[in-house]
Amino acid sequence: SAEGWRTDSRRSTQLCSQERSVSSPLPERSKGKGAFRGSQGSSRRPGRMNIFRFCGDMLHLMSILLLLWKLKKSKSCVGISCRMQECYAIVFCLRYLDLFYQFISVYNTAMKVVFISSTFYLIFLMRFQPPVSATYDRTADSFPYEQYLLGPAAVLGFISAEEWSIPEIFWTASIWLESVSILPQLILLQQLREVENLTAEFVATMGAYRFFYILNWIYRYFAEGYVNWIGWLGGIVQTGLYVDFFYYYAMSKWYGQKLVLPLAT
Repeated sequence: SAEGWRTDSRRSTQLCSQERSVSSPLPERSKGKGAFRGSQGSSRRPGRMNIFRFCGDMLHLMSILLLLWKLKKSKSCVGISCRMQECYAIVFCLRYLDLFYQFISVYNTAMKVVFISSTFYLIFLMRFQPPVSATYDRTADSFPYEQYLLGPAAVLGFISAEEWSIPEIFWTASIWLESVSILPQLILLQQLREVENLTAEFVATMGAYRFFYILNWIYRYFAEGYVNWIGWLGGIVQTGLYVDFFYYYAMSKWYGQKLVLPLAT
């Protein structure tokens, strides 16, 4: 997951020097976002791939592909929030600064590049590329994330960062911003009420990838003793925002009807 990739990169330099001796365990860490309960065993290899993390990565990638397919197929971006994509572009740019100075693995680098490039491509399609851009309604997609999301995420990133370094503050801010980046999309759908099938599948897949990242955190806690308070809190907030949407999405699937959201009260 994105959180796991950051943890790997932060520790990779330390691990290289300490694992030269097989009998030299990592020093115990009792606090911090990437803390481990023990000083031996699985904590020597933090962030190893597991089925939950892999499924989360693939669902995240699938959500992007679904959106690209929708835009290419329908030639329309009605019901899709470009402002949500802008939030995610900021998230990825803040979080993946280590692309310039740290190599973890081919998979790690490839996924980061795909997430960044595809997000900017989606923004380009909706903003500038006809005929898709001709259907973009900036008036409807008007949630002011610059006012309500960026500032609080920056403040929380600064005060809750484990250490006051630029990469650490940017990473922490990206976690808080990602937790609420779905808001422009949910608010836009609430205004439209009737949700196209592909749009509903896209948003549902976005929520599903976060669910599997939570399963990844639970697995790593019991298997590796891994603790990531900032990521956990951000994940809980993000998942909570999806609850209402998922309820109506599940009902529409159960009754075989088109997804129609209730009027906002």
